Amino acid sequence: MPLKRAVIVPGNGAGNIEHCNWYGWAKKRIHEIPDMSCALKNMPDPVTARESIWLPFMKKDLECDEETVIIGHSSGAAAAMRYAETHKVFAIILVGAYTSDLGDENERESGYFSRPWEWEKIRTNVKHIIQFGSTDDPFLPWEEQQEVADGLKAHLHKYSDRGHFQNTAFPELIDAIKKLKSSS
Repeated sequence: MPLKRAVIVPGNGAGNIEHCNWYGWAKKRIHEIPDMSCALKNMPDPVTARESIWLPFMKKDLECDEETVIIGHSSGAAAAMRYAETHKVFAIILVGAYTSDLGDENERESGYFSRPWEWEKIRTNVKHIIQFGSTDDPFLPWEEQQEVADGLKAHLHKYSDRGHFQNTAFPELIDAIKKLKSSS
């Protein structure tokens, strides 16, 4: 199936996501790619980002399927990985991905980190896995980002100066989507 849609799943606590980080900017750029659409919606339960609420929302409201690239940032990356354990999608692009609750109560409450990651199931269900990470991320240890890359055999874009990718533009993301689109 060809790539037709992108869905941006934000980090927790993002508020109005059209105006947060690079999300609204990316949505506009994705709409400029021929035969591509982009879904960007405020998420339910935006602070705790519970798996039990976000994954059904991704299926029913955001319509993530085999023609979709899920772009997950931070908590959204955890959601994208858990979603891909049980659903086929065209691709996932993980931005600031991690593997544990980082000792944080809110992260623990989300439910994503209550069991081992099923890397093989994700690789089976997803045609393309791309990851963006930065060694200077103030929230995520590099070891956890590397663990995701190794577990998923992701195409890793490693930076040393992007922090938690909270900038207002992200041209490398658009380049990655264009490459996926041309390969579909």
